[in-house]
Amino acid sequence: MSKTFPRIGRRRTLQGAAAGVVALGLLLWWLLPLGEDPPSGSITFSTGTPSGVYQEYATMLRDELARDMPDLEVTLTTSNGSQENVQRVADGDADFTIAAADAVQTYESRHQGASARLRGVARLYDDYVQLVVDRDSDIHSLADLKGRTVATGLPRSGVRLIAERVLKAAGVDPVKDITAVSEGIDTGPEKLRQGKIDAFFWSGGVPTGGLRDLAKTFDFRFVPIDASLVAKMHDQDSSTGYYRATNMPESAYPTIQDGNTVPTIAVANLLMTRTDVDPRLTEWLTRTVLKSRDDIGSQVHSAQLVDLRTAIYTDPLRLHDGARRYYRSVKP
Repeated sequence: MSKTFPRIGRRRTLQGAAAGVVALGLLLWWLLPLGEDPPSGSITFSTGTPSGVYQEYATMLRDELARDMPDLEVTLTTSNGSQENVQRVADGDADFTIAAADAVQTYESRHQGASARLRGVARLYDDYVQLVVDRDSDIHSLADLKGRTVATGLPRSGVRLIAERVLKAAGVDPVKDITAVSEGIDTGPEKLRQGKIDAFFWSGGVPTGGLRDLAKTFDFRFVPIDASLVAKMHDQDSSTGYYRATNMPESAYPTIQDGNTVPTIAVANLLMTRTDVDPRLTEWLTRTVLKSRDDIGSQVHSAQLVDLRTAIYTDPLRLHDGARRYYRSVKP
């Protein structure tokens, strides 16, 4: 004999089904906003040097954007780094970029009022200052760099900006006390291997591809950067308040660090754009950045640190209207 569900059972069944539909709807909304056609058109994204994290991250983000906005053409352009990236967006030569917070504030300091047309999209991850030497080198501190040939980063890069400030804080004149050469993460490792330089600075997310590759064939080590230098850097000018003392995790380059952390200095990276960039496009792009964290993070470790709770803190830049719209829509 067939049986029918009691009235209360049918009600609970329907409630359970309704809850499942709501949950599915929320999941679909998180992935793609329902009822909207994806933005189309074209944008330019300024990245960084070929072996750096900016380039690696932006390349993978472009793939994610292609899934969410198939009719949006994204052109990546390499650059020397943060300082050049900020300038490109400000001048309209790029629509989006990644730059360190100190470089953004430095741009404002040098071009009073110019940053008013710049906006933040998300705080991404931190750059770590990495001073690299041959494992057998007798350089064990910043003071030991005096009289040496040191790569301080490319012109208009974030590396150059922070390297010169670190050196000054340590009492090393980057003009008089060292022979400074313009090498980035794409060329510095090989120059160190060949003995053409004694050390090189790099500031980037960890692990950085250029150093990860170098570790496979060359024994190097990191020179510690003492936490006491941060206060001295803060005293240099108004744009240095974004530096903080930290330790590079032992897992960054395990074959090099032998299970040890490295005292150093960090600064936050910001995904940024301009006020005139379409808010709807920026909202979609912000959503893609947050929801693709794990996929990109599986290849670019730094991307795992992108977090909804901290992404809104894009100081010194105000949030773009499109990014703000997204964050408000997902606020608990």
